[in-house]
Order: sequence, then C-alpha cells, then structure tokens
Amino acid sequence: MNPILEVHSLKKYYPVPGGLLPGRRGHVQAVDDVSFDIGKGETLSIVGESGCGKSTVGRAILRLIEPTAGQILLDGWRIDRIPVPQLRKLRRHMQVVFQDPFSSLSPRMTVRDIIAEPLINFGLARGRAEIDDRVAVLLDKVRLPRDAMCRRPHEFSGGQRQRICIARALAPEPALIICDEAVSALDVSFKAQIVNLLTDLQDELGLAMLFISHDLAIVEHMTHRVAVMYLGSIVEIADRRSFFSHPTHPYSRALLSSVPAPAPTQSRRIVLKGEVPSPIDPPAGCRFHTRCPYAFDRCRAEVPKLRERPVAAHFGATQQSACHLDELPAV
Repeated sequence: MNPILEVHSLKKYYPVPGGLLPGRRGHVQAVDDVSFDIGKGETLSIVGESGCGKSTVGRAILRLIEPTAGQILLDGWRIDRIPVPQLRKLRRHMQVVFQDPFSSLSPRMTVRDIIAEPLINFGLARGRAEIDDRVAVLLDKVRLPRDAMCRRPHEFSGGQRQRICIARALAPEPALIICDEAVSALDVSFKAQIVNLLTDLQDELGLAMLFISHDLAIVEHMTHRVAVMYLGSIVEIADRRSFFSHPTHPYSRALLSSVPAPAPTQSRRIVLKGEVPSPIDPPAGCRFHTRCPYAFDRCRAEVPKLRERPVAAHFGATQQSACHLDELPAV
C-alpha cells in the first residue's frame, strides 16, 4: 500500500543576522534532513523537547511556511514546490488542528459558518439546506448537539471548541490531519475525550494522522508509530510497542524516563547533563553527543544515519535509530 504522506530530507532554515561581523549571516536549522512516511489509517507521532522542530515539520508539510529543501508527497503528488493556485486544490486533502482552539476560531462567526467555510470554499455543498445538513452530520461526528450551529465559540468550553476545530478539519473529507499539540491546552478530562474522539474518527474514516506532541502518555494511548526529534533531526522511529518497551537511542531512553510512573524508582530517571545546543551552530557529528553519556570519538565527527535494526523482544519488528552505538559489536 502506498503511503498517504511521504517526507524526504526535509529542511527548514531561518536566516539570522551575523551579529558583530558585518556581511555575515547564519541560519537557525529548525529542521534538518527529516524523512518519514504515513500510511492510510495510521498515526505517526512526532515527540521531543520544546524547540526541537516538531511544529515546524507540520507547518512545512502544510506549506504554511516554505521548506528550504526536501520533498513532500501527498498521495503521490509532490506538493513542496507546486504553485499556490494548484496547492489550493490539494489543501482539502490535508487539514490541521492547532493547539489553541480559541485563537483558531473566529469570534464573529457562528459554529455553522465556521464548519461550512471549507464546504463552500471547495465547492462540496451548495445551497443553505445542503450545507446545514452537512454541518449537522459533522457536529454528530464530533459529539456536539446540533443546536450548537447557532452559537459562537466563546459560548463553549475548551474541549468543545476543539471539537468544533476537528469538525471543521473533517468537513472537506481530508486524507491526512495534522494535530499540532491538539490536546496540550486542555484539562486532563478533556484530553482523554478528544484523544478517544480522534481514535474513533480514524477508525471510522480511515484517516492518516500526524500527531505532534510532547505528552508521551497521550502518544502511547493513540499512536501506531513514534518519531523522536532532537535539535531538528529525527533520532529514532519505531512502532509503539517497540518504542515504549525497548527504546534504542540514548535520547529516547532519557525522554521516556522523564514520564511519571505509578511506582518510580531512583535508578529509573535519566538526567541529561548540559544544555541543548543552539540550532544556529549545532555540534558536529551526532547532535546529541554533547549530552550523551555514551558518546565516543566517532560521535563527535560523523553524523549517524537512521538505520533499521531488529527488535530482539518482538519477533519480526524493526525500528530505526540514528546512533553509532548500534554498530558496535556486542559484548
């Protein structure tokens, strides 16, 4: 089966002034050489610390920001360089749910008009009666009452507003939905409700989802695969079971150790030393080597590539890791 989304060697650099040296300019390497794919009905979660480039990846795929280099294919169509008029026709196939539902919704529009907007823009419904029927069905799908159509966003709770955003994203019948920290601004009870809703909608509609989050507990509940980012690059990609039971990359292990456990032990927590390097001047070799307790000479000189390795505990399972330790002989 061909993937719905393919990302190859994606880069996004932001130019910055050269400071005290006139004529010199540097670049913030927000995303550097990121590659992955997502199949129909699959959820891939991108996780990592704040500032690692997760949201930049999502915005570059949507062309809300222009990628510096790389290829982005949506259902076989290359979309990273096509003109905006042609891109507009493809936008109905990829939608987004942002972090803050209140700022994502116009306070001057009713819920009916908010959800109807993509239906009208893409010519998917004509006439008031047909539009109202489509909006009513979408409200049913996100479990909101139909009388919500006449109300405005400020009359709803945060969780209800996020349901409105999801209904708007579903309106043009997309193949891919990008959720950019879609539950991080919600209370715990609302988080669970929205995650369950997204999971049910995916099962019902066969949606592909790119789920961007820093909440590993939420990710474990709903994802199929996990991609871990550090300082603009992916360091590990694995299926959910392999990642949460046998993380390969040292950064992944440290990340998972920070998740609160019902019965924490003193030895479980891995505390990384030092600070995250600047993306303007990332370290040579492996970007994690300045904080990695296992770094050796090769890590400081050579950039590791994502390579597949078998998961010993899960017969037939594989995961990708960008770490030179994987190539050392077993002792």
